[in-house]
Amino acid sequence: MNRTALALAATVLCLALPGWAASKEERQADVRQTAQQTLERLYQLQPKAKPAIEKAAGYAVFSNFGMKLLVTGGGTGQGVAVERTSKREVFMKMVEVQAGLGFGVKKFQLVWIFETQKAFNDFVLSGWEIGAQTTATAKRGDQGAWAAGALSVSPGVWLYQLAGDGLALELTAKGTKYYRDDTLN
Repeated sequence: MNRTALALAATVLCLALPGWAASKEERQADVRQTAQQTLERLYQLQPKAKPAIEKAAGYAVFSNFGMKLLVTGGGTGQGVAVERTSKREVFMKMVEVQAGLGFGVKKFQLVWIFETQKAFNDFVLSGWEIGAQTTATAKRGDQGAWAAGALSVSPGVWLYQLAGDGLALELTAKGTKYYRDDTLN
């Protein structure tokens, strides 16, 4: 059983990794294309997301892959953060570590919206860590109505999580780190 689970884990992780032979420009183009497809899907599911992104200081789009085997799990992902006015791109990675009982594979996309330049800069320059103490809540009433369907992660930072055929209602990240991808920047 353990060898089968290990073989499955190795196979799945190899499939999730980008092509080793691809050039930097090809990998950047792949990240951009995935980000654009994610945004188009988000706009279909949540039309109010488009004007929210157009008004924001910046946004980031990540494609993530995770796996859980028995008591441990983890995930990886990559994406791009875009400063809206200058169109400056910062390619980034994410890594996730989970503990607890379970088994499964998940693929999901995240779209971050940063209302302020400071929030955007903090994300791309310092990276972010999300841990067990982090909570994400959906806003009610008029406050945050422009980001309906998004989760408020911190003041001025909103998050859409796409999974399966729609928007997820919770943030599933546990022990997640976002950081600059030095190989693509």
